[in-house]
Amino acid sequence: MGFLFKKPEGTEGKAWPAILISGFVAFGGILFGYDTGTISGILAMPYWATTFSTGYRDSTGQLNVTSSQSSAIVSILSAGTFLGALGAAPIGDILGRRWGLIASNSVFVLGVILQTVATSIPPFLAGRFFAGLGVGFISALVPLYQSETAPKWIRGFIVGSYQFSITVGLLLASVINNSTHLRNDTGSYRIPIAVQFAWSIILVGGMLILPETPRYLVKRDNSKAAAQSLARLRRLPEDHEAVRMELAEIQANHQFEVTLGNSGYLDCFRGNLGKRLMTGCLLQALQQLSGINFIIYYGTQYFKNSGFQNEFIITLIINCVNVGSTIPGLYAIDKWGRRPVLLLGAIGMAVSQLIVAVVGTTTTGQDSSGTIIVHNVAAQKAAIAFICIYIFFFAASWGPIAWVVTGEIFPLKTRAKSLSMTTATNWLLNWALGFSTPYLVNYGEGNANLQSKIFFIWFGCCFLCILFVYLMIYETKGLTLEEVDELYNEVSSARASVGWKPSITFTQRREKAEVAHAEVAGESKEGA
Repeated sequence: MGFLFKKPEGTEGKAWPAILISGFVAFGGILFGYDTGTISGILAMPYWATTFSTGYRDSTGQLNVTSSQSSAIVSILSAGTFLGALGAAPIGDILGRRWGLIASNSVFVLGVILQTVATSIPPFLAGRFFAGLGVGFISALVPLYQSETAPKWIRGFIVGSYQFSITVGLLLASVINNSTHLRNDTGSYRIPIAVQFAWSIILVGGMLILPETPRYLVKRDNSKAAAQSLARLRRLPEDHEAVRMELAEIQANHQFEVTLGNSGYLDCFRGNLGKRLMTGCLLQALQQLSGINFIIYYGTQYFKNSGFQNEFIITLIINCVNVGSTIPGLYAIDKWGRRPVLLLGAIGMAVSQLIVAVVGTTTTGQDSSGTIIVHNVAAQKAAIAFICIYIFFFAASWGPIAWVVTGEIFPLKTRAKSLSMTTATNWLLNWALGFSTPYLVNYGEGNANLQSKIFFIWFGCCFLCILFVYLMIYETKGLTLEEVDELYNEVSSARASVGWKPSITFTQRREKAEVAHAEVAGESKEGA
């Protein structure tokens, strides 16, 4: 990965400040990943199930929550994050990217407090909702902050590090759940929940000393603060030529957008911007429909239902694969580009999900009470191996790149609004899958009892991912955010975007416009 920290020739300034700053902001992903991952283990904890049960007994005769209660507990987090992601745009534009992240953490902490003190389902649901609301704000603001501070040659790595932090959060949740799930007291679930206070304190502490993004400051017409922020990010003097040139390009692009008029939410759906919004929303939707959250949310319970005695360990192993596999993906984003990595990942995911579906369906059965009967243990182990292979392809491609692409394809004037809507799409599908999955896989009246057959659904969605990348994903490797804007304005086909180079900068465009304006003014004087 050495090339990542080796600047292209002729690039002024230091890379490490932006890498460290954006990498630290990616810590918000730990809140996202941990809060998402911890619920899978909590639902499978005997003490939690007994404490929160309203009298329902499962097929083994143990007190537990019903399918509807389980789906509500899991999915209400995503309902909160959906609303939070939509609300991130006004927060990011009014408070700024930096203070918006700090404010988001206060909402998240409220949710953690409610979950920690709960001993029944209603306050636990309220806590999940407010934690989700905070995570929704954070999940839209973090890639926004990162994309607006990162140097173009390493932007994919930096924004992709957000997904890496999400996987680390999932792994930490798995480790802590595995450490406490056998406790026969409230510490079994309260310890994993309360640990989230630490993640929030660390993120807020860092954001208090980090700079605001230069692009946001330009948008607020604060050029002096923008120059200071950019100089701090690049570790160059404010009057350095490289700082002045980069800032001039950002300002020229912003001024060009201002001439087009103010933008509202409706503008995000019109023409070229509508195409970009559809690309971002479909990308985030397909990321969810690939099946990743079935494994994250219900993996522990699914493995338990499938007859595995060490389901917590299997989940821990899968989360380790998730973390490790994200690293080569971060390398490939800027080395190979967005299109090839997404395409390869989609093919790998589709093949893996198909094999899991076929193996799981043909080698397991059920008795009259719904208990899973394993006909071939070796085949079941092979299915687990292919779930890990699927995780590898997802974590190395669709996991990080979805955040990278949505963070860079929108112009400054609509970036916060459009990015909030693409993130909200992610959470809307997250909610729908979290709510419906128990009904799809569980045994019993009112449930579809698909069990391993659900992987056929994920296979179909992964196949759609292949077509989507080929037809709609533009190659944006090595371009500034302003150049990406020009790319979408000049190139109508995603397939023609590979190898595109900008013909003129926004600074040059502004200079030409000023010259033309001066000539027109001169001709008017002569005519007079």
